[in-house]
Amino acid sequence: MPTSFTVVPVEAQGGERDGQQREEEDEGDERDRGTGDGTARESSPFINRAEFDRGNVYEGKNMALFEEEMDSNPMVSSLLNKLANYTNLTQGVVEHEADEDSKRKEVKGPQMGTFIGVYLPCLQNILGVILFLRLTWIVGTAGVLQSFIIVFICCACTMLTAISMSAIATNGVVPAGGSYYMISRSLGPEFGGAVGLCFYLGTTFAGAMYILGTIEILLTYISPSAAIFKVEDVGEETEAMLNNMRVYGTCIIILMAVVVFVGVKYVNKLALVFLACVILSIIAIYAGAIKTAFDPPDFPICLLGNRTLSKRSFDVCAKFTESNNKTKTTPLWRLFCDSSLLNATCDDYFSLNNVTEIQGIPGIMSGVLTDNLWSAYSEKGSIVEKKDQPSVAGSEESKMGGLPYVFTDIMTYFTMLVGIYFPSVTGIMAGSNRSGDLKDAQKSIPTGTILAISTTSFIYLSCIVLFGACIEGVILRDKFGEAVNGNLVVGTLAWPSPWVIVIGSFFSTCGAGLQSLTGAPRLLQAIARDGIVPFIQIFGHGKANGEPTWALLLTAGICEIGILIASLDSVAPILSMFFLMCYMFVNLACAVQTLLRTPNWRPRFKYYHWTLSFLGMSLCLALMFICSWYYALIAMLIAGCIYKYIEYRGAEKEWGDGIRGLSLNAARYALLRVEDGPPHTKNWRPQLLVLLNLDNEQLVKHPRLLSFTSQLKAGKGLTIVGSVLQGIYLDKCTETQKAEENVKALMGVEKTKGFCQIVVSPSFRDGISYLIQSAGLGGMKHNTVLMAWPQSWKQTENRFSWKNFVDTVRETTAAQQALLVAKNIDLFPTNQERFTEGNIDVWWIVHDGGMLMLLPFLLRQHKVWRKCKMRIFTVAQMDDNSIQMKKDLQMFLYHLRLNAQVEVVEMFENDISAFTYEKTLMMEQRSQMLKQMQLSKNEREREAQLIHDRNTASHSAPAVEASVAAAVPEKVQMTWTKEKFVAEKHKNKDSNVSGFKDIFNMKPNQSNVRRMHTAVKLNGVVLNKSQHAQLVLLNMPGPPKNRKGDENYMEFLEVLTEGLDRVLLVRGSGREVITIYS
Repeated sequence: MPTSFTVVPVEAQGGERDGQQREEEDEGDERDRGTGDGTARESSPFINRAEFDRGNVYEGKNMALFEEEMDSNPMVSSLLNKLANYTNLTQGVVEHEADEDSKRKEVKGPQMGTFIGVYLPCLQNILGVILFLRLTWIVGTAGVLQSFIIVFICCACTMLTAISMSAIATNGVVPAGGSYYMISRSLGPEFGGAVGLCFYLGTTFAGAMYILGTIEILLTYISPSAAIFKVEDVGEETEAMLNNMRVYGTCIIILMAVVVFVGVKYVNKLALVFLACVILSIIAIYAGAIKTAFDPPDFPICLLGNRTLSKRSFDVCAKFTESNNKTKTTPLWRLFCDSSLLNATCDDYFSLNNVTEIQGIPGIMSGVLTDNLWSAYSEKGSIVEKKDQPSVAGSEESKMGGLPYVFTDIMTYFTMLVGIYFPSVTGIMAGSNRSGDLKDAQKSIPTGTILAISTTSFIYLSCIVLFGACIEGVILRDKFGEAVNGNLVVGTLAWPSPWVIVIGSFFSTCGAGLQSLTGAPRLLQAIARDGIVPFIQIFGHGKANGEPTWALLLTAGICEIGILIASLDSVAPILSMFFLMCYMFVNLACAVQTLLRTPNWRPRFKYYHWTLSFLGMSLCLALMFICSWYYALIAMLIAGCIYKYIEYRGAEKEWGDGIRGLSLNAARYALLRVEDGPPHTKNWRPQLLVLLNLDNEQLVKHPRLLSFTSQLKAGKGLTIVGSVLQGIYLDKCTETQKAEENVKALMGVEKTKGFCQIVVSPSFRDGISYLIQSAGLGGMKHNTVLMAWPQSWKQTENRFSWKNFVDTVRETTAAQQALLVAKNIDLFPTNQERFTEGNIDVWWIVHDGGMLMLLPFLLRQHKVWRKCKMRIFTVAQMDDNSIQMKKDLQMFLYHLRLNAQVEVVEMFENDISAFTYEKTLMMEQRSQMLKQMQLSKNEREREAQLIHDRNTASHSAPAVEASVAAAVPEKVQMTWTKEKFVAEKHKNKDSNVSGFKDIFNMKPNQSNVRRMHTAVKLNGVVLNKSQHAQLVLLNMPGPPKNRKGDENYMEFLEVLTEGLDRVLLVRGSGREVITIYS
């Protein structure tokens, strides 16, 4: 229903205006339009049109409240004005787009109605060569009942597709491209490009089929003497015919291509003439069928026994004739006997059976329908026989190659006939392709298309019954009319003359071939201009008037392939595949959109349902495999290759397609399912949160961290790449977008498949905490954090200082997440490097879930680390049995199905060295000094701030000064004399000096000494065994519970990993991540 509404001005400046708006105003449909240079741009009136309004939005002051919004959002009045003037004309080439606006003003409004614009074009495209050349043969071979089933299945398929197509076509404006446009905007560029190219190939092969039909009519029924290749030896008729087809077909396709190139407008004007030929031919068939009821035509058939004879070689249907009381043999006798004498040696079957003559068209009242109800499938080269005719089998079957029988040229069976017949119901897209020329496309397309399919279905089904009821079965099975003097079989039924059908079918097939050569290049041009298939973009260009020259050349070349195949019966199943695939995806598009219930899915055509679309899709798929399973697989392979190519190389388009909506629904469903509980140990894999550090230009400081991520993940599982910008989001919007673009670009270069998340936070520390807590969604959350070691942690100015690092370690532990810290990350390999030898050494000191075992296995899946060997070291204490430990570890690895070299390193208790003692002392002295420096700095800052606050208060409110001064501690004085200043200075100096004296006199903490001892000893052992390893994986000790020792913790880790090139510190989440069970 069109929506009625009233527009009331804010001030009375012209009275009320109310009126019915056009139906298109409800659509809200935004369409991507291809331009001549291959770039896509929006031409919808709904968005990005504000620049045209800026000249007048500020003229009145009524809308001052919305002035800022008007920069990006147009006023409703200007929007409705553009909508009323909106046209869906297709974009032309670059030369035409320069004056696009002026041309649009000159365009006359489309005037075509349903009958002229949709019904007749569909009728012309659906009715064609198969009706005249093959339908009688299909009826004779499959029988009336099975032919009825074939036609019903194919017509039902197209009717269901038309219902789906009507729903899609009435859900907004459909420009040129027809089915391609509908599928691509409903299912996305990948499906649209794949199916669009398949539809293009189908249309091109249809052109080849029509040309082959034209030549068959010419050489078989109009002028057989025009054949270039003559039949010299017996049995070469088929090969000679195919060669003639190839030669004539090539000539005709060149001629047609020239006609289309020079004068396409004449092709369009002749379309009605060709349609008139088709309609007159059909009327002649119906008239002839009615006439047979009271005056059947005289078309005698000659039978030898029950075998049908070809009358091309003789004229008298008898063995001999009586003339002047003399018996003379006929030309038929001479074909079966070795001489014309009565005592000549003749073919055994010829001698035993009589020659009889029956009427080929006994008429609609003859009861021949009962004989033609059942099928008569046969092998290739078998003789066409009349079932109920008496015959005597010869004692020995002689070779029948040179005898004038009517032979079948191909093996026939039900599924093959479906493939040959299906092209006769294609052409239902003709109306949707002309939507720009219709008065009311949303009304005309469904009505015209469904009426056309209903009409043609009635014609086909009634013709099946009429053929079966009027024509003798042997004539129906005689594909080329050899038994009726080489006449077109359907022509024998026509009234007033067989030539009505012959001439009519010749012109209709010729016109259909021209239409295919006109339409196919334009379809290819529409696909090329969308820019989704890079290698065909050249075909988007053409002549100055927009005619697709290059696309026409390619179309003629592909058409020539069909011509070289030369057999109409072989080409028909090929184009059946491509059309069926196109129809299948039209149904899929409608079903997907209906089931998703997207807000923009509001078709004007209401008589659709997803079950009908699903049934149509299933029927199309079934028909593909019924027609020819190997052609179906080839067609699907071609479509699949195009799909993957567009996905891999094609331009990214966002058309609001249904597949994206389907993906979102599937993702939501999967996320809800995953939410139920934590994954089983067997399904555990590291889902990474990668913490990146950005510089002042928002560029990634350590790109190798992403390289390592892709090596570790190999595209599997979840990867979230996060980073923190310090500040307030409102001030950092632009920088956030720039940072996200830079990170995504680097992820593309490093082939890291995952998501990017940039957080803006007042403090860097809090931002990382937010990421650890909230990154991911539902069950798809990270379980492992990967970060780089802060190389400059000793510099307090560094924003990622040791305090942030240690807090991050604590938070991952609290969140029960694993932590990976890559030290010397800039020395890690890129994705292009390959290690040809070396080891990945695992130092397994404490068991924290088996992550140390899993990581080398995952790394070795990648090409960088594939040639590296895995070694596992574990540390034995004084009380441990190292031999037994090694055996147990080997058995454990065997059960884990991991190949690794095992070594147990013994570490015995010994005295703490002076070096360790001194290193611990230096560490504590440095820590204490930093604390005192920080303390004095903080005190100075606090005192300066207090003085500033006091001065501000004294100037602003003297009355308040006394009360504030009373509340201030006594040591803070408001007036500074020289004596007080000197005294304070000496006081601070004395305290600092005494503090530093304490530092140099201090003794190290015993606990820290023991920890440093462990770090030094373990570092020595690791250096001894793994100094030349490509990567060392090491258990990462946890931070101290007492936060006062955080800086000492960093020193311990530094000592532990000193002297190693590439180190990965691993801290498990506390849960098992690897299992020995299957």
